[in-house]
Amino acid sequence: MSSILLTAPAVEPVSLAEAKAFLRVEHDDDNDVISALIAGSRIHVEMQTRRALISQSWRLCFDLWPEDGRIEVRPAPLRSLDTVRVYDAGGATRAVDRQAFVLDMSNAALVFAPWALPAPGRTAAGIELDVSVGYGDAAVDVPEPLRQAIRILVGHWYEHRGLVTTGPNFSPLPATVAALLAPYRMLSL
Repeated sequence: MSSILLTAPAVEPVSLAEAKAFLRVEHDDDNDVISALIAGSRIHVEMQTRRALISQSWRLCFDLWPEDGRIEVRPAPLRSLDTVRVYDAGGATRAVDRQAFVLDMSNAALVFAPWALPAPGRTAAGIELDVSVGYGDAAVDVPEPLRQAIRILVGHWYEHRGLVTTGPNFSPLPATVAALLAPYRMLSL
């Protein structure tokens, strides 16, 4: 399976004003730097947790339907299944009825009967599913521990913008960030 980001988040889960207040920065000289750190921190949190913090659209591509009739959607949480397409041998697409899928929102999974769906004619990436994922609104729906992890990362990276050093006392990331992310990690088995 491959995943392709179709629509990136329109906003960040932590605003520039929130980050500047957290950093106690009152000038506007570093606004671009802080904005870039917010985006980088969001991406880091999303990669570590395998969750989309803000609403996004993704395309999931498969060669074949999974035999067990289950597709785990990553990043999570799953909001909706928007489109399902199957390619024939000539490269033409055939839309598949979304009603053939049950959305297991609590586990961010799509459940279906694989024998009831058309088989792809194309050998590679013959199946495409477009999904909407993410918590939703930045300030309301994103869990506060994930927003706090972003603020801490922004602060850490803002203070350590120079060359990276190593040594027995060097930590690339604050331990607090790992502790805040731990309950939200989606592990692969």
